[in-house]
Amino acid sequence: MKTKTLDLDFVRRQFPAFSEPSLKGTAFFENAGGSYMCCQVMDQLDRYLRQTKVQPFHPYPQAQEAGAHMQSAYGKFSGWLNVGSEEIYFGPSTSQNTYVLAQAMLGWLKEGDEIIVTNQDHEANSGVFRRLAQQGIVVKEWGVDANSGSLNVDHLPALFNKHTKLLVFPHCSNILGEINPVAHIADLARDKGIKTLVDGVSYAGHGLPDVDALGVDIYLFSLYKVYGTHQGVMVVRQQMDACLSNQGHYFNDHLRAKRLTPAGPDHAQIAAAAGVCDYLTTLYQHHVGSSKARDQNKNKVVHDLLRQAEIDVLEPLLEFFNEHQKITLIGPKHAVNRAPTVSVLVKGHKAFDLANALGQKGLMCGAGHFYSKRLLEAMGIDAEEGVLRFSLVHYTSAQDVTKLTQTLKALIA
Repeated sequence: MKTKTLDLDFVRRQFPAFSEPSLKGTAFFENAGGSYMCCQVMDQLDRYLRQTKVQPFHPYPQAQEAGAHMQSAYGKFSGWLNVGSEEIYFGPSTSQNTYVLAQAMLGWLKEGDEIIVTNQDHEANSGVFRRLAQQGIVVKEWGVDANSGSLNVDHLPALFNKHTKLLVFPHCSNILGEINPVAHIADLARDKGIKTLVDGVSYAGHGLPDVDALGVDIYLFSLYKVYGTHQGVMVVRQQMDACLSNQGHYFNDHLRAKRLTPAGPDHAQIAAAAGVCDYLTTLYQHHVGSSKARDQNKNKVVHDLLRQAEIDVLEPLLEFFNEHQKITLIGPKHAVNRAPTVSVLVKGHKAFDLANALGQKGLMCGAGHFYSKRLLEAMGIDAEEGVLRFSLVHYTSAQDVTKLTQTLKALIA
């Protein structure tokens, strides 16, 4: 490897936002709501719309080319996620995808079957499955610790029984930033014949996972939080896919890509999604050099690069929050086992007021419950007031963090 340190200047050159005049002098801390888009995705989208804005797969050259662009996205994500291309679905958003999945499971789940959800989840990965109780499905909750917000894995086996069919939980909380031990949890469930569905939306932007190594049956994430288009990605492993009923037109039941996409695929955005993998490949080539390594091996290298870059900017931010007397940090106090999504409460200040004041100074962040209302309520935090959240990714600079801490310190003095 050429270097073990992420070349931040090179990274930022891949994102047009950093050369956009209207954004000069700003720092972006709301990546968990949607990251900047990389140029590789923009180029793919522009090419598709200019050259092949036609119905794909029809028997003329432009349509065949359009179809090939779309198929390339399935193939590239297959390599980077270490799953089969036939196990990848694209949909309009993860919220929509979870809704479709819940409906598709009604052909598999029967009255009296049990599923387990958590109150740590984004509501999109909890509410749709909780509503299955209206169909006679028994819904149990794996509750968080009221003080830390963490899920205690030791408490999980007590929820299992012979009727348990599905366990739904997040890879990472979008409030706490805490990374759950997905592979271990999946092993516990698999030993009891229980399927697993994991919401990876708050994790995938920090490095695509090796889904096969995680051992889960369904893995979900949002491309617009992974530097891409506004699409949701579902990885549905083959054995799980066989349990799900067709949600598309009846005559498309045999077409894998359309079974779980009732509205039909967004051709241009799916084609452009391949640019996310192109970006990750570009990072690998820049830091390692040309290589014939398999994509899953490239993924590990890139994942580690991104992770270390995030830790380097996250640690001083956590240190500031931990030491400031007016600030209460929510979630793990150190960078180990946490994503750089950081939520705080500030004594004497409302989250929305601070977010607005920071925004006026070019520091873009968020405030609210971020669709994790159940988690805040379980922790005794006013969900209507919400929290102040700062979400970093690998292109966040040390200078961005310094500007944030200095500005926030002055605002709450």
